[in-house]
Amino acid sequence: MPNVKSAAKRVRQTAKRRLRNKSYKTRVKNSIKKLLSAIEEKKEKEVINELLSNAFSVIDKAAKKGVIHRNNANRKKARLTKKVKEYLGEEA
Repeated sequence: MPNVKSAAKRVRQTAKRRLRNKSYKTRVKNSIKKLLSAIEEKKEKEVINELLSNAFSVIDKAAKKGVIHRNNANRKKARLTKKVKEYLGEEA
């Protein structure tokens, strides 16, 4: 339990931010899982591209908010793009 007023405020702020960051991170993970499961289920090209676009959007928003680092976001997007290109049989 904090003894100082500023420390108590910090605890409140941290708890609020942790919950917000958790929801963003969960959203990122779920969008990636949806895309990878669609690839495993061998869905159509249009569906895959739509899910990839959605995953990019979610990842970029998380990076913009500072929930994940910019380089982490770029690495995730690069790996997803590579998997999609391998699945669709395009040149990587």
